[in-house]
Amino acid sequence: MKIAVIGAKGLPPKQGGIEHYCAEVYPRMVARGHEVDLFSRSSYTDYTWLTKYDFQGVRVISLPSWKLRGIDAFITSAQGALATNLKKYDVVHFHALGPSLFSFLPRIVNSTKVVVTCHGLDWQRAKWGNFSSQLLKMGEKTAVNFAHELTVVSDALKNYFLQTYNRDVVYIPNAPVTYGKSDSKFAYTNSLGLQQGRYMLFLGRLVPEKRPELLIEAFSALKPLGWKLVIAGGVSNTKSFTSELLERIANDRDIIFAGELRGSRLWEIVRGAGLFVLPSDIEGLPLAMLEAMQEGIPIIASDIPPHRQLIGDERGILFEAGNIDSFIASLERATNNSSEMNFLASKAQQYVKQNYSWDLITSQYLHLYSKTLNAPDSSAILQSSFEKLEQMYLKNR
Repeated sequence: MKIAVIGAKGLPPKQGGIEHYCAEVYPRMVARGHEVDLFSRSSYTDYTWLTKYDFQGVRVISLPSWKLRGIDAFITSAQGALATNLKKYDVVHFHALGPSLFSFLPRIVNSTKVVVTCHGLDWQRAKWGNFSSQLLKMGEKTAVNFAHELTVVSDALKNYFLQTYNRDVVYIPNAPVTYGKSDSKFAYTNSLGLQQGRYMLFLGRLVPEKRPELLIEAFSALKPLGWKLVIAGGVSNTKSFTSELLERIANDRDIIFAGELRGSRLWEIVRGAGLFVLPSDIEGLPLAMLEAMQEGIPIIASDIPPHRQLIGDERGILFEAGNIDSFIASLERATNNSSEMNFLASKAQQYVKQNYSWDLITSQYLHLYSKTLNAPDSSAILQSSFEKLEQMYLKNR
């Protein structure tokens, strides 16, 4: 099969769940004999416009882009969607709701099959203004109307599309990235003044919906004896939010900001953590949590549906999302009961091994592609979809 991918910033991945997702799935497809073109943003890859290069067999095509907050993704997604009409692809796969605004374009000229993966309801995220949120909602509706197959990464998202659009979608989850070797002597961790097993770790983009400030507040209120807190993550269009966080922790020696970590330093700091904490209000299916579970790190998380899916049934501790008292009580329980937390972490580790595999995910997608290619494409349904799209744009003018 010839497959085009739209929606990832680029490869190799720097930060971002979708980029790591694509780095795992598409090289595996190439290894199984398929051809994959991934359209990327030149502002992310640092390659010049229209450069084509190889990433583990995937041909990455660097499209013109500019670091313009909120519209860069839309510009490159539109270019990529139009470019798919210049070559006969069997499947065009869109990732995320923003890029899916253009999921109708590959169907104008060719009989290409369109697959969309929703990694989360992006219009809920605080970093987007009202205009961008409306575009993301339009992307969601376009995907519902034009995608031959729509996949989601969590049970909660599957329920959302069924209840909102009466659209039955396919659940194909994320899986954790396999970590490489890290320093067994934990030199980097020690250089930060950290003791193995005696620090909490927040790992993720520093954005309001992940609620790192709530963790800082809970940790500062509890002041667990002998514990420190590490905040690690990159900035994603939230520089003012990050600046406020840094000002807040500047004079607290027990809270360490490690910045964005990659490679062996990332693996080391995860492996040395005593607790992995994710207090998010919004998630798809968090890769960072899956990775911590895979490494056997005890988990505390807010009780939003994706977290319940991962660590419910005694695989970690859940607290009421946004509730500081519930959060503090959970942190206190975890820091005072290491044997319980190790037991829960062991169950979580086994659960991940049994249920989340990139090889299985790749097989599920290839099966879905084949099924979609063999299904008839009704011109009447397509015409109806374009009529719905026209009505949607007129309504949002």
